[in-house]
Amino acid sequence: MNTSSKPQIAVIGYGSQGRAHALNLRDSGFDVVVGLRSGGPTEVKALADGFTVKSPAEAAAQADLVAVLTPDMVQKKLYADVLAPSMKQGACLLFAHGLNVHFGMISPRADLDVVLVAPKGPGALVRREYEIGRGVPCIYAIHQDRSGRAEELAKLYAAGLGGARANLIRTTFKEETETDLFGEQAVLCGGASALVQAGFETLVEAGYQPEIAYYEVLHELKLIVDLFYEGGITRMLEFVSETAQYGDFVSGPRVINAETKARMKDILSEIQDGTFIQRWVAEYDAGLPNYKKFQQADLDHPIEKVGKELRAKMQWLQQNGAPQAAAPAAEKPAATPSQSTHPIAETA
Repeated sequence: MNTSSKPQIAVIGYGSQGRAHALNLRDSGFDVVVGLRSGGPTEVKALADGFTVKSPAEAAAQADLVAVLTPDMVQKKLYADVLAPSMKQGACLLFAHGLNVHFGMISPRADLDVVLVAPKGPGALVRREYEIGRGVPCIYAIHQDRSGRAEELAKLYAAGLGGARANLIRTTFKEETETDLFGEQAVLCGGASALVQAGFETLVEAGYQPEIAYYEVLHELKLIVDLFYEGGITRMLEFVSETAQYGDFVSGPRVINAETKARMKDILSEIQDGTFIQRWVAEYDAGLPNYKKFQQADLDHPIEKVGKELRAKMQWLQQNGAPQAAAPAAEKPAATPSQSTHPIAETA
């Protein structure tokens, strides 16, 4: 490994997280090369950003630290075919999500340091916060420490992203992977989507206009999530009406109850014992037949048609081609909460 304080870094992948990592690390003084297949859709973007772009094998062979920022399901083949044969002896292999290592789909070479650094925010936010002199909190973990410097390297990388400006929390590959999968399935993606769809269907089936139902169960959800993000449940309760608070107290437990929590525990158990990942790998290897069916069902849901029509009339969503923040749903004459946009989830 390079004995200098800042290792040479190869960022493999240039999606939302890959681009943010590469830009922030370069701006923090690291020597960064981007590893991409020639002619791929992100090569032009990386070159336009001023990076040296090499094949993943060539980039990995020259780097002290290789950051794997590609989708989960391609990482096993990428490691086996490209990274394992190419990486330097004693180099550091870094992941932003521990799934492949934790579930044994990747067994890293014994000579490598193996670490995880995961910013708790989407790539656009990681980059934006860095540019204005702040940072997104990062969690980090150590799987193999062959050099005795693995934790130092993980913290150095997290600092290069801007994470040390905010907060660094040590975790494990197991904890990061299992909590991340659970959060996505039970709350952030699966739980929230199903709750919104069920609320919409309940109102429409009762005879209410789809447009009104959309605003009440989907559009205004962002306003509540922003308040959660900024100050937890306490801030949400501060900025909604007493009527909304009372409805929260008496009706929330009727929707999310002990039975719901028991099903959440079942979901967590299937993540912990490997049942979920076995199903997901089998689905991916089969060409995603159920995945595509489930995805199309969501895309065809009536709330999507109504939402598309209504959002076309929301000029603030069209500004600069990106969603803009909406005003908070405060009903009391109180101080206005921050109007910054707060994305809540992104796959690594």
